[in-house]
Amino acid sequence: MPDIKHFDPDTTLETVVRLFWRQGVATTGVQDIVNATGLNRSSLYSTFGGKQELYRAALERYVQQRSRPALERLADDERGLPAVTDFFAALIEARCTGEHAGWGCMVSNAHAGTENSDPDVRVLLDRQHQWLRDALRSALLVGRGRGQLAGGVDPESAADVLALLAHGVNLRSRAGADAGQLRATVAAAIDAVTGANRSSGRGQ
Repeated sequence: MPDIKHFDPDTTLETVVRLFWRQGVATTGVQDIVNATGLNRSSLYSTFGGKQELYRAALERYVQQRSRPALERLADDERGLPAVTDFFAALIEARCTGEHAGWGCMVSNAHAGTENSDPDVRVLLDRQHQWLRDALRSALLVGRGRGQLAGGVDPESAADVLALLAHGVNLRSRAGADAGQLRATVAAAIDAVTGANRSSGRGQ
């Protein structure tokens, strides 16, 4: 007779996402996964493979269900710079308040952790960073068309800088950075893109 699973793999994977997201890979053992899911090791291994395979599946789920929808909204937003401002505001809100406060971003956490020693994980991280950069670039191009960018600002280079800033927000929030400080840093970066400091005479 075929083996009949008496658990929902999708629900189990979501539990594992939260575990790896909160604790990271290095400090999460198989027994932690067993305890969190209520499954025995043989059930986990037969369904998902070993710990590393399970982590890769969890990271892919995080990307598809949490990261990519936000980036698609940003890329499709026709407001330009206000879309970028709102993206960072929502990012800081998510990272510093609510149930997931202090967890950071599972993708950024992987960039900074031992997880990226796995070639398959690096491919996923590179792909996700490109999506982030492309979404920001799309919004900046709209902003340039609307006259929202300072003269001489290159949307390509600005997208690179803002993508790195997004990772920085994620990592600093995980380290306990104050939301107000993160907002001030983001505001300064966006001011540089819009030329707000020069136009208002601030910083002279």
